[in-house]
Amino acid sequence: MAMNLLLVEDDEGYAATLAEELRALDHQVTIAPTGGAALQIADREPFDAAIIDRLLPQMDGTAVLRRLRESGKMLPVVMLSALGRSAEKVEGLEAGADDYVVKPTPAAELDARLKALLRGRQWTAGGGGDTIRVRDITVSPARFRAWRGERPLDLVRLELNLLAELARNAGTVLTRAMLIERVWGYDFEPTTNIVDVQIRALRRKLMADGEDDPIVTVRGVGYMLRD
Repeated sequence: MAMNLLLVEDDEGYAATLAEELRALDHQVTIAPTGGAALQIADREPFDAAIIDRLLPQMDGTAVLRRLRESGKMLPVVMLSALGRSAEKVEGLEAGADDYVVKPTPAAELDARLKALLRGRQWTAGGGGDTIRVRDITVSPARFRAWRGERPLDLVRLELNLLAELARNAGTVLTRAMLIERVWGYDFEPTTNIVDVQIRALRRKLMADGEDDPIVTVRGVGYMLRD
């Protein structure tokens, strides 16, 4: 699966090396040395995915990611950083990253993670395209839209994937491992609490107008959407 990638990295040597390794895996790579340059390039050219360094000059990686999401660009994003503490990973994921990896990361691992994210996007766009309704929640994966009652939900791609999977299995508890496999496309469980972070973000949006919490937490097991 060849991809057109945007690599946002200010370390010129590291960027050149990583880009060369990714190109050896048949990907096209465009390097942006700053967040501002990345936003300009992303406006001109469509990309399959982006790799964004957390620590950038002038505008950090989380700010770049938020700007991309606010502009409606739902491309999969892997945040790449030397910062590996749990709080930093959570901040990156809550900013809208689909994955967070700590430098140095082999190009082969990045390749595998990006392909898993793209499989998730294809699943959302093509598989199970029928509208799903559970209580007052409506999800249309094919249209990339969701509503609570009459209120449109402003969800990023990963949140919509997660809500669609919960809705398809309403009334059934889905373990974290099941969600990792079905929504993220991984066949392994990451060391970060990526599922819990995304569930928390999804809950905030579902309950934005003071509605009840439709997601049940089954402690030590996983999550379920109330049927």
